[in-house]
Amino acid sequence: MDEQLLDWAIEIQALAQAGLTYTKDPFDQERFERLRTIATEMLSVQSPIPIPHLRQLFAEEVGYPTPKLDTRAAIFSDNKILLVQEKNRLWSLPGGWVDIDQSIKENTVKETFEETGLTVEPLRITAVQDRNKHNLPRYAYSVCKIFVECRLIGGHFVKNIETTQIDWFSLSSLPSLAEEKNTKKQIEMCFEAHNHAAWDVLFD
Repeated sequence: MDEQLLDWAIEIQALAQAGLTYTKDPFDQERFERLRTIATEMLSVQSPIPIPHLRQLFAEEVGYPTPKLDTRAAIFSDNKILLVQEKNRLWSLPGGWVDIDQSIKENTVKETFEETGLTVEPLRITAVQDRNKHNLPRYAYSVCKIFVECRLIGGHFVKNIETTQIDWFSLSSLPSLAEEKNTKKQIEMCFEAHNHAAWDVLFD
């Protein structure tokens, strides 16, 4: 998708969503709804996704527009990192969207347990990244990715609806990654942080 078109559509959608949040004028509400529709139509010009589904993904949130939060757990053993294999056979750090009733720590523990069956203790934040600056494809909404180094406490893999297996990998033998979730560069960053006791948190 054309980057400039996507930038414009995202900005128009955000302005419209903010307007719908704060305006009390019914005529302005109508205008802001039209702007949301225009933003969705702009995306549909270069996307095979039908407009109703695009609107569901892109233009149905309420409230002031803010980034979504995503946590990723970096768990190490013998200088190897734990990855989970998803149903598309690609690998990623355990993690996912932060639930509304969860803190960053709580969500990291929860997502790791759900995807691996393992219990972990979050130790420190490695990085806070703007997803669209690091991962492809770009999303039509903003995501704040939080990488959290964790200590393994115990447990064993439990079959679940999200992942098919787990395994430990050295930096030199990484499998095919789900790069929309984590790139090789991001995995390298986690290794670098793990091997530096005085690591300074990276943030965009």
